[in-house]
Amino acid sequence: MRLEEEDDDGHCKFRSSDSLLPGLHDDVALTCLARASRSDYASLSCLNARFNSLVKSGYLYDLRRRMGVVEHWVYMVCDPRGWEAFDPFGKKWLRLPKIPCDDCFNYADKESLAVGSELLVFGRELFDFAIWKYSLIQNNWEKCEGMNHRRCLFGSGSLGSISIVAGGSDKNGNVLKSAELYDSLTGRWEILPNMHSPRRLCSGFFMDEKFYVIGGMTNPTDSLTCGEEFDLQTRKWRKIECMYPNVNRAAQAPPLVAVVNNQLYAVEYLTNMVKKYDKKKNSWEVLGRLPVRADSSNGWGLAFKAFGEELLVIGGNRGPEGEAIILSSWAPKSGCKDGTLDWKVIGLKEHSGVFVYNCAVMGC
Repeated sequence: MRLEEEDDDGHCKFRSSDSLLPGLHDDVALTCLARASRSDYASLSCLNARFNSLVKSGYLYDLRRRMGVVEHWVYMVCDPRGWEAFDPFGKKWLRLPKIPCDDCFNYADKESLAVGSELLVFGRELFDFAIWKYSLIQNNWEKCEGMNHRRCLFGSGSLGSISIVAGGSDKNGNVLKSAELYDSLTGRWEILPNMHSPRRLCSGFFMDEKFYVIGGMTNPTDSLTCGEEFDLQTRKWRKIECMYPNVNRAAQAPPLVAVVNNQLYAVEYLTNMVKKYDKKKNSWEVLGRLPVRADSSNGWGLAFKAFGEELLVIGGNRGPEGEAIILSSWAPKSGCKDGTLDWKVIGLKEHSGVFVYNCAVMGC
C-alpha cells in the first residue's frame, strides 16, 4: 500500500496492492471509510499497519472534504485537566493529550481557534507569546510557528484551511491594528494590510467569504461600535459604521458572535438575548433568550459558536446534584415562536465546574 502524490485531477490518491475491504474495490472501500464516523478512525488505525497508514496519512479527511462529509466536534477546556473533545453524534467525551508546555503557558489566559484539521491554542510562556497546535490526524501537540506580530486579545475567524487574526495587544500592552492570515496546509503566517482602527477584546468571523471584525476597545475607556470588513480578493478593509452598537467595557468579554448559513448572530450580555444582524439595514433584531445566563459574568465563561447549521451555547449550571456544563443547540431555520427559541440539550459534562475557559468547533 502506498500514498501517491496526485491523480489526474490533482488530488492525492491512495492505492493498495491488496483490497482494503475484502470484496470491494479500493475506491469503493475508501468512500465507505470516508463516510464512517470520525470517532471510529482510532479503532481502524489499530486493525493493522495498512489501516494505521491510511488514517495517519490524512487522506480520509481530504476525501471527506471533497465528498462534503462533515462532522462538527466541540473542543473545550472547563477544568485544569486540559482539553476535551465532544462527539455529539456518539455522545462521547474524549480527552486530548496534555499540551507539553511550561507552567506559565498552562496557567495563563488563552485563546483558541479551529482551522482545517488543527486546533490552535494561543497563550503566554515565560518570556513571550506562544502557540501550540493540536493535529486531529496525528493526535498530538506541537509548537506552531509564531505570528509575525505576536499578540493576545485579538479577533479571529476560520474559513476552510485558513484563519485570520486581527487586532489585539502586544506583550507591551500596545493596541494593534495589524492582521495576519494562517494557512493550516503550510503552517505559515502571512501579514495582511492593517485595519483602519486598532482594537483589542474584539471578535472576528467569516461571512459571505469575507472576514469581519467587530467590537473591541482602542484603550481602557474607549469602545468601538464600528466594524471592519476584509475582502480576500481585493485585500482591502472597509469600515462599517455602527455595525455593533453594544458598547464594550473593559470588564466585559469580547462580543459573543456566530455565523450560521452566512447569517450573523450575537448575544447581548445584559439581557441574555440572542440577536440577528440585518446586513441590508445594518441593524439588529432580538430573537429570543439564551438557555443559560451570560449577564452574571459579563459574558465570560460562556461559549457561543456556529455548529453546522445550528447555534451552539455552552454554559455552566449549578443544581441540587452539583455543577455541570450544558451544551445546547438551536437551528435558526426552525424559527422562533413568541420570542422563544427551541434550545435542545445535546451534551452534558458533570463535575467540571461552571466556567468554559476556551472552546472551538472543528468541522471535518
